Amino acid sequence: QVQLVESGGGLVQAGGSLRLSCVASGQSFSSYAVGWFRQFPGKEREFVAVISAGGIRTYYTDSAKARFTISRDNAKNTVYLQMNSLKPEDTAVYYCAAHRAFVRGGTDYDYWGQGTQVTVSS
Repeated sequence: QVQLVESGGGLVQAGGSLRLSCVASGQSFSSYAVGWFRQFPGKEREFVAVISAGGIRTYYTDSAKARFTISRDNAKNTVYLQMNSLKPEDTAVYYCAAHRAFVRGGTDYDYWGQGTQVTVSS
């Protein structure tokens, strides 16, 4: 079992930055790939980025690639999503999730956090 807790969301002006954190507890966190996802009101949750268990491989959607960076510190059981040059259309609830395999895209993950709200004002 892996428990995930996101933090770092909030209200930011367009052009600003936020760093989201996903802190894990439970067994063998360093064995899991971790993804970030977001969900717009009334829409399905969508994939944003993923990082492999060892932190070597990453994968992003095209829209995230230019402005977001995913990283992890396994000594702290934490995965980060640095978001720069934020836009109002980035406003969503952001979730992290863990999966045994490194999968490019998709939302079929084993464990999920509760989400953190990101609001970008224009």
